[in-house]
Amino acid sequence: MQLDIVSDTVCPWCYIGKKRLDQALAIHGGEGITLAWRPFQLDASIPPEGLDRKAYMEKKFGSERAKEIGNTIREFGAAVGIDFRFDLIGKSPNTLDSHRLIRWASTAGCQNEMVESLFRRYFVEGQDIGSHDVLAEAAAEVGMDADIVRDLLSKDADKALIAREDATARELGIQGVPSFVINAQWVVTGAQEPETLVRMFNKLLAREAEAAAG
Repeated sequence: MQLDIVSDTVCPWCYIGKKRLDQALAIHGGEGITLAWRPFQLDASIPPEGLDRKAYMEKKFGSERAKEIGNTIREFGAAVGIDFRFDLIGKSPNTLDSHRLIRWASTAGCQNEMVESLFRRYFVEGQDIGSHDVLAEAAAEVGMDADIVRDLLSKDADKALIAREDATARELGIQGVPSFVINAQWVVTGAQEPETLVRMFNKLLAREAEAAAG
């Protein structure tokens, strides 16, 4: 079973969704499931240097609504072991380069670890994941060659590919993230509970086994 997780690196629900997915895979065992992380930019209009996060969130949601959303996310995050530190985040970054890095991590065999590192750096440590220095450090953390990554980031490598994958997700009808795409056919949207994911895995894998036997 191919499971593509469509997400953005600045989406807190995507981080919660990843933790729940990790729990589901631990319960299930993950046998027969191939994971891949796919890009979705919630706001591609943010400039490369990023924007002040507090001003950006207040403009988008309003001051009180932004606080309410933050409190809700912190509560759900704590339930899966995430200590969201929105107070440490200075910038809302453009996420294109972080998605390029996640793609390169796939070829290096450490994509899931890279996604975890970027989420942690942004949401827990307040780092600017639009910064090439931060992205190079994340690459080194998961065992990639930081110098090669830094060189690739300085060029246009895979920018068009990320844009195409983002467009493909929207063509599938995806408007929010996280979204789980199963075998390029079915889409499940939202940070699903581990038990829900396990039931889905079992059902679809059983269906695949029946088809293979028949």
